[in-house]
Amino acid sequence: MGPPSTSRLRVRVTDGRGRPVAQAALGRWLAGAAPASARGEVTVALVSDATMRRLNAQFRKADYATDVLSFPSDEPGLLGDIAIATGVAARQARRLGHSERVELRVLALHGVLHLLGYDHETDTGAMARVEERLRRKAGLPSGLIARAHGSGVTGR
Repeated sequence: MGPPSTSRLRVRVTDGRGRPVAQAALGRWLAGAAPASARGEVTVALVSDATMRRLNAQFRKADYATDVLSFPSDEPGLLGDIAIATGVAARQARRLGHSERVELRVLALHGVLHLLGYDHETDTGAMARVEERLRRKAGLPSGLIARAHGSGVTGR
C-alpha cells in the first residue's frame, strides 16, 4: 500500500486527546469549503481553553487562550493540525451574534489557510483576500482577519 492520497482534503475532528467528537459535520463542511489547493489530511482538535493557553504559551510564547492555532506538517499526505479553543469560540459566537457552529467554521477555515502557508501578519493582505472570497462563497459572516483588524486578536 502506498502513501495516503493527496487528491482532496480529508478532515478528522477530535477532542483534545485525539478521540473523534460529534462534530463530523464540521469536517465535511471544511473539506468542501477549503480552497482546492488544500489536499491531504487535516485534524481539527476542539480543545479546552486551558489546553489552548498551554499550546499558545509553548508555541507562540503568548500566555492566553487564543481561538485557533495551526500546525503544518511536512509529512506526505498530511496537511497538518488545527486546534480550536471551544470556550473562546463560544464567547466569540455570543459576542458576534451567531451560532457556535458558524464560529467553528470561521476558525477552521482560517486555520486551513495557515496550513497552506498564508500568514496575515506578513503577507500584505493575501490571506485576508482569500479568506474573504472563501467566506463569501461559504455564506459565513465576516472572516477572522476582517473582524480582528486593528484589535490584535487573531489566531495562527
